[in-house]
Amino acid sequence: MSFDAIPVLDLSLSQHPDTKPAFLDSLRNALLDVGFLYIKDTGIEDALIQDVIEQGKEFFSLPQEQKLEVQMKNVPSFLGYSKLGNEITAMKTDWREQIDLSTTHPLPTPTSPLYHNLLSPNQWPNPKYLPKFQSTFETYISCMSKLSTHFTSLIAESLNLPSSAFDRFFDKDQQHKLKIVKYPDTASLHSSIQTQGVGPHKDSMLTSYLLQVPPHAGLQAQNLNGDWIDCPPIPSTLVVAIGQGLEALTHGVCKSTTHRVLSPQAGLGPRFSVPFFQGVSYDATFESVDIPAEILAMRDERLRQREGKRIDDVEFTFTKGRWGHLGEATLVNRVKSHVDVGEKWYPEILAQVRAEQAAAKAKAEGLAEANASRMGEQAVGVAEGPQAIRAH
Repeated sequence: MSFDAIPVLDLSLSQHPDTKPAFLDSLRNALLDVGFLYIKDTGIEDALIQDVIEQGKEFFSLPQEQKLEVQMKNVPSFLGYSKLGNEITAMKTDWREQIDLSTTHPLPTPTSPLYHNLLSPNQWPNPKYLPKFQSTFETYISCMSKLSTHFTSLIAESLNLPSSAFDRFFDKDQQHKLKIVKYPDTASLHSSIQTQGVGPHKDSMLTSYLLQVPPHAGLQAQNLNGDWIDCPPIPSTLVVAIGQGLEALTHGVCKSTTHRVLSPQAGLGPRFSVPFFQGVSYDATFESVDIPAEILAMRDERLRQREGKRIDDVEFTFTKGRWGHLGEATLVNRVKSHVDVGEKWYPEILAQVRAEQAAAKAKAEGLAEANASRMGEQAVGVAEGPQAIRAH
């Protein structure tokens, strides 16, 4: 069993007693089978959406020196502007520029854990040039915070849990994050083969909500067969991706799905998007929720139908026993993605990351050489012509 399309759910149906049961059934199936879905009728005002799009585009139209005034490496929080080609996913360069924002927090105290550096004030562009930017995105983050909290409660209900089942994983002043992203088309890049807008990955926390700015496609989700399924922009919708945190908390019931973005083709112009990431307390430990037996049985039935197969080579962040708190894992992931910030603020963590990556690369190369040698031995004495080798 594998998906070949992304489901679309009408969020307004969750508001009415007559339609809510069917909505929860559809949501449960999307969580178990896909881990990716569109939602429409979200309650976010169209005027606010248009302001978000307009202000985002205006930010990228600023001169480079003005954008660099708020560059990410100025501070240890990983909030701020990241220039084109400055982020890494799956050990390859992402060809996009972006600015990261979050709910407002004061600076951490000197005695706070290191990962509390992630909780900090935003770097806002100069209001002289973008007078509406800060207010627009503070309003949008506030609206999306409420929407994500409500949607997570619906996820809980779809799993036959109380609507408050996930509440204990949130801080009272929970941080949520947002990116404003510009993907230039390939004609703007140094080479036409630089097509990774953002590489294959899974989102980290519970849920994320992507505002895609029409008309450009490029977002793709990977199904269980390893095929890439297009997720084109649909007007007045958000794309919801289930994060690794939710998969871990629900014993694998809620699927976290690998996805990527391809750069727009030459001549199409840039692609813009605004992903919102629902946060979880950085102080949370790696607990899980008690899932009802009937829901676990649905998960097990799906595993049986596909014989346990799942083509997926993205590292799972929340490996039990590796980290004490979620914030530790999150900080290391940020250092992996933003090496310039790691070099300035977290050189010891970056050195550890590079050592682990070198060891993993050496191991992979050793396995590849061993497999090639074994296949060469098997081919000796075979009369037929060369055989096609299928990658798994």
